[in-house]
Amino acid sequence: MIIIEKELIGQIPVLHLGEQTTFNQELPLIIFIHGFQSAKEHNLHYAYLLAEKGFRVLLPDVIHHGEREAGLSDSQMMPLFWEMVLQTIQDLSLLKDDLLSRKLIDPDRIGVAGTSMGGIVTNGALAAYEWISAGVSLMGNPSYVAYAELQMEEIKKRKVDFPATDEEVAKVIEQLKPFDLSLNQDKLCDRPLLFWHGAKDPVVPYQHAYRFYEEVKAGYDEAEEKIDFILDPRAGHKVSREGVLKAADWFAKHLLSAVQNA
Repeated sequence: MIIIEKELIGQIPVLHLGEQTTFNQELPLIIFIHGFQSAKEHNLHYAYLLAEKGFRVLLPDVIHHGEREAGLSDSQMMPLFWEMVLQTIQDLSLLKDDLLSRKLIDPDRIGVAGTSMGGIVTNGALAAYEWISAGVSLMGNPSYVAYAELQMEEIKKRKVDFPATDEEVAKVIEQLKPFDLSLNQDKLCDRPLLFWHGAKDPVVPYQHAYRFYEEVKAGYDEAEEKIDFILDPRAGHKVSREGVLKAADWFAKHLLSAVQNA
């Protein structure tokens, strides 16, 4: 039986899932991050499938979302997008350290995944942390600087009031560079990474991620099975059931199979 516990780790509300019979043992960990204007509960289907396969799963609320929301409007949330991404990358380390201190996870088998903003976080976390063993980016983008510039172009086209000067925007973009996986491809270090994207996605266009995939896959040499890109020609900004299942299978293959076959 899969159990779900609500916890507060630091100031981060999480849902904590795992198989009941092994819940207090050291298990491989998946941290799954939700999208912009979503919440941790909305990804329970991913967590359940992963827990069934033998993973411990954490679903955290991103700052200003879910139990951490502060009543901000849509127009107030959007300018905070990259601040929320970078804060969530920091939160991942806190979550991991807490579970390690409780001897609940195998430090050599930690995966990070997410949808949309959560997929963007996943890519930045791979640039930031060596302790992540594998990742799944669902509708995410590894090219932080290019995507931030695209966002600003769209805002200017729509002539929407944006409460930041050009100097402030330039400062944010500078802060993004260390987390931009496309600018720090060496940080990937042949770790397993799966991209899933809808070809018709109007929110996070797939082209940046696909270009990155094309650039790095050659460097995987004899480990090409560790990187893959699934482009669904019919999908928009919503992960198909096939994408959900592929995400769970990816972690099972790369974080469980190697140990089971050792």
